Amino acid sequence: MATLHGIVLAAGAGTRMGRAKALMRHPDGTPWLAEACAMLASAGSSSVTVVLGSSSDEARGLVPPGVHVVVARDWASGMAASLRAGLEAAAASDADASLITLVDLPGLPASVGLRVSADIEGANARAVLRQAVFGGRPGHPVLVGRDHWAALASELSGDRGARPYLARHGVLEVECGDLATGEDVDRPQADDRPGIHNRPEKGDGPGTP
Repeated sequence: MATLHGIVLAAGAGTRMGRAKALMRHPDGTPWLAEACAMLASAGSSSVTVVLGSSSDEARGLVPPGVHVVVARDWASGMAASLRAGLEAAAASDADASLITLVDLPGLPASVGLRVSADIEGANARAVLRQAVFGGRPGHPVLVGRDHWAALASELSGDRGARPYLARHGVLEVECGDLATGEDVDRPQADDRPGIHNRPEKGDGPGTP
C-alpha cells in the first residue's frame, strides 16, 4: 500500500483578499487551513505538512493538531519557494508520493483527492505524476511521486511552479469536473459561501502549483 504525504501551500500574502489566505475562515468559523488538511487526510494522506509564510505566527493557531508546519522564509519570492519547502518536508517522511493542494480552494471535496490518488501501489507510486483537471483546466490536488521530488524542487523558481515539469514528464490528467469546480478564491466577495469560487486570473490559478 502506497503512503501519501499531504502538502497544503498556504504562504501567500493574499493581496487581493486583503489578508493572508492562511487566516481565512468559512462563515461558520472553520479555517480554510483546517479544511484543506482534513481533505488531504480523508483522501488518504497519512501525514500532512502546511507551508506558511505571510502571517505565519497567527496562522499557526489555525493548523490542526498533529499537522506539521514549515515556514518558507523566502515565501515572498513566489510560489516556488512554498512548493520547495513542502517537498523538502515530505522528503523527511517515508512517503511514496505527495498529494499537494492550495489553501484557497475552500469546499474542495476529498473525493477529488481520492480520485487523483486512486490505485497507486508500491514502486509505481514513487514514479507517479497526476493532476486534477476540471473541464480540462489544470487544478489541484497534484500527486507527485517521490522519484520526482528532488528534480522538481531543483528547477522551481519565482512564480514558476510545477507546470513545466509536469508537462515535460507526461503528467496524467484526472478529470474531476463532475466532483467540483476546482476554482480558487481570489477576492473577498468570492467567500460569500463555501464552494463559490472566482475564476483565477492568468498566472495565478490553481494550475500552477
